[in-house]
Amino acid sequence: MARTARTGSQASIKDVARKARVSIASVSRVMNGLDTVGAETRERVLAAVRSLQYVPHSGARSLATQRTNIVGVLLPDLHGEFFSELIRGIDAVARLRRLQLLLSSTHGNAAELAGAIRAMRGRVDGLLVMSPHVDAALLDKNLPSSLPIVLLNSPLEDSRHSTLSIDSYRGARDMVSHLIKHGHRRIVHIAGPELNLDAQERLRGYRDEMASALPRVPTQVLPGDFSEKSGYLAGRALAAQPDRPDAVFAANDVIAVGCMVALREAGLRVPDDIAVAGFDDIPLASLVSPALTTVRVQIADLGRSALEQLLLGIESPTRSRPVSRALVPQVMVRESCGTEKPPQRRSRRHAARLP
Repeated sequence: MARTARTGSQASIKDVARKARVSIASVSRVMNGLDTVGAETRERVLAAVRSLQYVPHSGARSLATQRTNIVGVLLPDLHGEFFSELIRGIDAVARLRRLQLLLSSTHGNAAELAGAIRAMRGRVDGLLVMSPHVDAALLDKNLPSSLPIVLLNSPLEDSRHSTLSIDSYRGARDMVSHLIKHGHRRIVHIAGPELNLDAQERLRGYRDEMASALPRVPTQVLPGDFSEKSGYLAGRALAAQPDRPDAVFAANDVIAVGCMVALREAGLRVPDDIAVAGFDDIPLASLVSPALTTVRVQIADLGRSALEQLLLGIESPTRSRPVSRALVPQVMVRESCGTEKPPQRRSRRHAARLP
């Protein structure tokens, strides 16, 4: 009769091999998902694993395979629907490939980014990085050159690393063009953080489209930081202006929602008194009332694509080549911008509603 692990101790790979009546190498192949093991053998090994409640030792596996099966993810923040959707996309691929994620937030701080990168050194097989502070010198100083890295929305142009980004400039121009085509002329932009690449590109897109389509109409930019509070403060400032704009184009949906709340509190109606549009198409955008017109970014797809590209570099380092791809966003027309600029005001009983 085959012996099992001692009571009170953790089962080892030898215990699993003994119980399944196979070699240790066969157990290792099954645990690593290799298809070189027959179906009957695989089932015996998995039955033994379940019976013994065997948990593979990650350190031992790492020594044997030179892989930790852990991927590092460095983001500016972990709070908010954008990052939640991004992580959801990354996690979907990680679960499918039986990988673990090691997440850290740098809070938009260069020193914290460097510290987080150093903390992940030697613990991950590859790294996804989204930060306005990433540059070649920082990566070279803190990471081995052999570690696969994929950059997300990064200002760094480095042919050694793959870069996936959102074409924020194109999306901003398309949104401003949509507002202009539907009769809006005085369009205000509520910007994102000054150091954020997406915010910079959305501001540039707004200015260029206004200059191209309405060269005689002055632009107006209000500060923001991708937070609902900054949108709320900007909305209050706009409501107090004696000569209000026709429309607001916010740098992200969260800003737009905050702005809509402030406009409603001031007794203004969206879109009757002022149209509002955002950027990202977070899940909340279609749920507020009126539903928010926005620029759709497939946020979860960005996360999925980034990890899939990283895994190519991890699994085939000599055959994979760095790529640079920009996802093209799409204008999603909903109630908050109206189909056209209204010719006259309606009664206040039709005021916009928000949760």
